[in-house]
Amino acid sequence: MFSELLKIRKTYRNINRITQILNVLVKHGFGQFIEQLNLYGLIPFRKRIKLLTGGVVLDNTVAASLRQVFEELGPSFIKLAQILSSRPDLITERYAQEFEKLQDEVPPFPYESAKEIIETELGRPIEEIFAEIEETPIAAASISQVHRATLKDGSIVVVKVQRPKIKETVETDISIMKMLSSLMLKYIPDTEIFNPLGIISEFSKTIKKELNFFEEAKNIERFSKNFKDGKTIKIPLLYPEFTSERVLVMERIEGIRISDINSIDRAGLDRDEIAAALVNAYFKMILDDGFFHADPHPGNLFVLYDGRIAIVDFGMAGWLTPVVMESIAALLIALVHKDFESLIDQFVELGMITDEMDVDRFRQDFLSDMMELLLPLYDSALAEINFAEYLNTVTHLAIKHKLKVPSSLLLIDKCLLIVDNTVRELAPTFNFITAAAPYTSTLMMKKYGPKRVFDKLERHLSGLADSLIDTPKKLRVLLRRMIAGDFTIKSQIAGIDRLTRDLEKSSNRLSFSIVIASIIMSSSILTLSGTGAKIFDIPAIGTLGFTIAFFLGIWLIISILRSGKL
Repeated sequence: MFSELLKIRKTYRNINRITQILNVLVKHGFGQFIEQLNLYGLIPFRKRIKLLTGGVVLDNTVAASLRQVFEELGPSFIKLAQILSSRPDLITERYAQEFEKLQDEVPPFPYESAKEIIETELGRPIEEIFAEIEETPIAAASISQVHRATLKDGSIVVVKVQRPKIKETVETDISIMKMLSSLMLKYIPDTEIFNPLGIISEFSKTIKKELNFFEEAKNIERFSKNFKDGKTIKIPLLYPEFTSERVLVMERIEGIRISDINSIDRAGLDRDEIAAALVNAYFKMILDDGFFHADPHPGNLFVLYDGRIAIVDFGMAGWLTPVVMESIAALLIALVHKDFESLIDQFVELGMITDEMDVDRFRQDFLSDMMELLLPLYDSALAEINFAEYLNTVTHLAIKHKLKVPSSLLLIDKCLLIVDNTVRELAPTFNFITAAAPYTSTLMMKKYGPKRVFDKLERHLSGLADSLIDTPKKLRVLLRRMIAGDFTIKSQIAGIDRLTRDLEKSSNRLSFSIVIASIIMSSSILTLSGTGAKIFDIPAIGTLGFTIAFFLGIWLIISILRSGKL
């Protein structure tokens, strides 16, 4: 009984949220999208009239309007847009650039709520944990906010506190996003190329990790281990005893924001050394550790007064497989040697070229585009080549040619572009290629070293041996099924689902038209008979029939016009 009540309550909450989402979509001109999903019944009547009579967003403003929709719908949708901004392969460059404008800054929630969450999560009064804590947060985002504090032992810290009920809000929104994605696939088949369910699945995994501060704590510990020498990079200390799923306490960093060039100069710090430390740190993460900080915007990077760089906010981090690490190193070597053929070989090794593609034709077209776009980068001296720009150009060429670009490679592309912009502000003449050389050399030595070659050969021979042993058995099973008549071939006609839906719509409209025609004929017969109550000497029932037929006809005409198929 209790579970049923919870289910009813959740359903009611979902309907309220769905209605809110649909109202925001109507407000920003996406009424036709709602009609295509057959959800207009959830829109209030006065807004439904607006939906039918206009309010369609123009093609040249749809990306900006969609950004405004996400911004108004709050935390879950803002986070979704931020993730999509790093996937131009899925949503196109225009939408990715528009979504990058979204700022994850919202008004703070009351200190009383933060205090209650801290005490509940840590299981003791706040006075027993902190000597003092500032009630006004120093930063507030969609998922959490941060307060300055001092522990009882005098340690200066920051306290990250999750927003009240944010987890429930996100779970509700994800379930609604999945429902909308399913409806998109059902009623708008063309959206299948964007893989909406896959996007929501990836988003769900990402944001659930971000909602669990234990995950961020693990990231801090990994980075602390990877940069344990602390010579150029400072990772804040974590206080595990004061960390829970919704509260995170770590060392407070006192330094200069890395984009504040004037303050860095006033402190007498060497900008070239700072730039070198930042680039070396990221090449170490990407080409050595295989684990990188995925949100390197200037607000998360501080320069300490001893010249080290402090990294904060570890909610977003990425993992790289050895294959991807080696491929990035190979991309850099290809840059130096202008070896575009080996670049395509790396795409094949990463599985970016699908089985449906004509590889020879692809090589020809891709090489032509690369020579046109990349050769101008070599007009400068090698030391001045912009590796981040090179990688970005290659990535977008891959997207243009519809390759399956790994999400980790797209995230690295975005990170390196941000780092590159920061470095160019600090030290315009800094040489990316020189900084990367030690890491690429080490990776290539590992890739082509005797041990790696032997291990790869051993795996291939083992796989070949398994295939030789299993093939006769599989052939016997196949023959047995064919003899027993238990052998079937599955085939699917492309576009058959869409054709079926179009036929259903056409038949429904035809049936609707027949009903309207029947109402008109019946009303005409009743009117000519002259029997029954009359209005202005016209039989009332006939008048009512004509009125109903008129409005149903208008509705049918609007529906046909809005579908764009006359």
